Amino acid sequence: MLPSLFQALHQLYYDPNIENKNLAQKWLMQAQVSPQAWHFSWLLLHMDKVPEIQYFGASALHIKISRYWNDIPADQYESLKSQLFTHITRFASGSKIVLTRLCVALASLALSMMPEAWPCAVADMVRMFQAEDSNVDGRARCLALLELLTVLPEEFQTSRLPQYRKGQVRSVLAQECGSVFPLLEQLLQQQDSPGFIKQKVLKCFSSWVQLEIPLMDCENLIQAAFTSLQDPELFDTAVEAVVNAISQPDAQRYVNTLLKLIPPVLGLQEQLRQAVQSGDMETSHGICRIAVALGENHSRALLDQVEHWQSFLALVNMIMFCTGIPGHYPVNETTSSLTLTFWYTLQDDILSFEPDKQAVYQQVYRPVYFQLVDVLLHKAQFPSDEEYGFWSSDEKEQFRIYRVDISDTLMYVYEMLGAELLSSLYDKLGRLLTNTEQPSTWQHTEALLYGFQSIAETIDVNYSDVVPGLIGLIPRISISNVQLADTVMFTIGALSEWLADHPVMINNVLPLVLQALGNPELSISSVSTLKKICRECKYDLPPYAANIVAVSQEVLMKQIHKTSQCMWLMQALGFLLSALQVEEILKNLHSLITPYIQQLEKLADETPNPSNKLAIIHILGLLSNLFTTLDISHHDDDHESTEVKKLPVQQGPNPVVVVLQQVFQLIQKVLSKWLNDAQVVESVCAIFEKSVKTLLDDFAPMVPQLCEMLGQMYSTIPQASAIDLTRQLVHIFAHEPAHFPPIKALFLLVTSVTLTLFQQGPRDHPDIVDSFMQLLAQALKRKPDLFLCSNLDVKAVFQCGVLSLKFPEAPTVKASCGFFTELLPRCGEIAPVGQVVHENGKVLLQAVLEGVGGQASRSLMDHFAEILFALNKHCFSYLSVWIKEAMQQDGFPSARVSPEQKETFSQQILRERVNKRRVKEMVKEFTLLCRGLHGTEYTADY
Repeated sequence: MLPSLFQALHQLYYDPNIENKNLAQKWLMQAQVSPQAWHFSWLLLHMDKVPEIQYFGASALHIKISRYWNDIPADQYESLKSQLFTHITRFASGSKIVLTRLCVALASLALSMMPEAWPCAVADMVRMFQAEDSNVDGRARCLALLELLTVLPEEFQTSRLPQYRKGQVRSVLAQECGSVFPLLEQLLQQQDSPGFIKQKVLKCFSSWVQLEIPLMDCENLIQAAFTSLQDPELFDTAVEAVVNAISQPDAQRYVNTLLKLIPPVLGLQEQLRQAVQSGDMETSHGICRIAVALGENHSRALLDQVEHWQSFLALVNMIMFCTGIPGHYPVNETTSSLTLTFWYTLQDDILSFEPDKQAVYQQVYRPVYFQLVDVLLHKAQFPSDEEYGFWSSDEKEQFRIYRVDISDTLMYVYEMLGAELLSSLYDKLGRLLTNTEQPSTWQHTEALLYGFQSIAETIDVNYSDVVPGLIGLIPRISISNVQLADTVMFTIGALSEWLADHPVMINNVLPLVLQALGNPELSISSVSTLKKICRECKYDLPPYAANIVAVSQEVLMKQIHKTSQCMWLMQALGFLLSALQVEEILKNLHSLITPYIQQLEKLADETPNPSNKLAIIHILGLLSNLFTTLDISHHDDDHESTEVKKLPVQQGPNPVVVVLQQVFQLIQKVLSKWLNDAQVVESVCAIFEKSVKTLLDDFAPMVPQLCEMLGQMYSTIPQASAIDLTRQLVHIFAHEPAHFPPIKALFLLVTSVTLTLFQQGPRDHPDIVDSFMQLLAQALKRKPDLFLCSNLDVKAVFQCGVLSLKFPEAPTVKASCGFFTELLPRCGEIAPVGQVVHENGKVLLQAVLEGVGGQASRSLMDHFAEILFALNKHCFSYLSVWIKEAMQQDGFPSARVSPEQKETFSQQILRERVNKRRVKEMVKEFTLLCRGLHGTEYTADY
């Protein structure tokens, strides 16, 4: 086997052909788990081999020990241990990567043996490596021991030990730290210990503290780590060690030790200030991590120590300094973002105290949180235009996300500071805008507005007494910059609900929004703000409607905005028009839509090509977005305050229906040329689908002609979007006698065409099959009578459903399961359904069991369980025969399950006719058995 091994390793490391590398890797992975691995691993570790080969040998040993421990006879434990010690000593001066793998292998061996077979494993390791060995240099031995001690806790964290063993081994290791920590302390305190040894010691300590060792036992080493922070070479490792020690969950039990840690943390402030002054971002970042680790993990425990309130307040102020660290994030500093979660935690802890204690802390910390608001708004300020121009797009994106985090923090802080926070922001903004002697920078104004917007977006400010003043101040802002203009827009948008309650103020801000619509740089903010105003304030907008429509039309015609903003703008106009009288709506619709209709007429005459396709989809999109929100029956109103303002119920046809009838022939003409194109068909269907959803019963006059058009479309070229629209019509109109005939005809036609598609081979159309199954389920829900039609082939539909259960696409299988869970309960009331199920139900059961047996994704098991539950509930006498016959087949539904397991599952299913959740659990359990996964780590989250 050795020659093959060497060849495979050579291919893995040196062959340029990626396929050869992959084959070699696959073969080597199999070799590592083979019985021969015990033999060849030691041969590969010979000192005359290159490190890559030695590494493979060490890795193979680790895999055998960690995964196949039960294969090792107990009488070989000692020789294996002894060989590993010998090899680690030999490699102490050799290849570092091989040494580490051997240490990991010995660590795995120790974890499997302790405590019974190797009671003092860690103490033995220390003793073995401290023993004089003339062949190996003392420092090399020391480094090898430190490597072994470092990987031991790491190997424990990732080991596959059973849960009961894990707890047992953890407590043994925690006791054994008595053999490790004195050694680490000694090495750190020795004057002649070189830097690389001290670094290894700190890493080793870092690894051990994650074993939940009592904090007081770590005290000396934490203090030594604090001392190491003064050494630039050790700084990063020392930070990691201190942070890991402080952050372990168990640490909060040791309050006295935590209190002792506050002075050394505060003692780092001078080093922090010097780092900030000299622009040393790594040092300031590290010190901040330590302060935040202590404050964030233990704020509750430290707040409870009332007599030490001043020292904790000093720590809070140190973290405040880190939040407000000079410079712009992320270019000049990356530290301030680390602190934001601390402020959430501290606030939660303060507000969790009983009222009396909370009042005391509020007195101390409210001023701190007001200072925090100032600091955050300062950090949220944009840099100068010149500086910002040099930032990369990645830096700008990071800054945007950072500002969102600040916004979330401000919103949270509002809970602590309440209305006083808004008053404070308003006073500052007022002073800024009215101070003529000292003109402010736009950045300062923008940041204050951003603070307002952050709060107003999520907190109900309707009762705030400063919002009227703010609305009055906004027009006074001198907008000289895109970022400021954006924030002004978003702030107005955030106040749209307030404007709905105070309509007299709309005119203060609406002109600003309409003016901004013409600026492509303000596209997102201006359009989304107009949409919010039109949605929230529509009943107060009729006086401004003509102006809003005119400005919107102008920007749409000039093509200032990208497609998605054009769609939003149409939605805004839909909201706006909904509140007008019908004649006004029609007049505005006419002027708004006519240019597009003319354009569409022109496009309909052209030969299809990619550019006119995009134009057609754009126009159809504009219409469907307009019709999504244009609702004169006010289905979407849920505001109590708008009840008073609602207009009288309109008489006559709905304006949307009037427009749709006018353009219907044009849409048919477009379709006739583009029937082959799924995107155009989808866009046409979207117009009607969105109109149906919005108008509901008002759409009725369109039903006959739309059903006819859909039938023609689907007969020519079947597409999923046409079935989805059919489903929508069935959902809303099938139960109404007047509309039943055209919908019935359409349903039968779609079914007939789809059945033909199934005969030709449906595998290329999973989307059509998915939509068809959903249509069938909807028909059974809303109008089961459709399945009584003499010309509906229920048996063929049933067989299509069974076939769909075997599709590889999960959404299609899910939709098919949905069809059967609707169909089976109808066995008794709809004779044709009952007959087909009784004659063909065994085929359905067979398909379901195949899926459970391993043919289908495990994520679908709940849906298969629903079918089994429905079969048991509605066809019990048949199911008991079918399941017995199915399970008698050899190797069905999987060769991995025994006849006893199949019998148990069958009986469990047949017994459970009430609790659907239990059936789902049974199916999950059985599918794991069928797949050979029962009791493995793969099932942990299942």
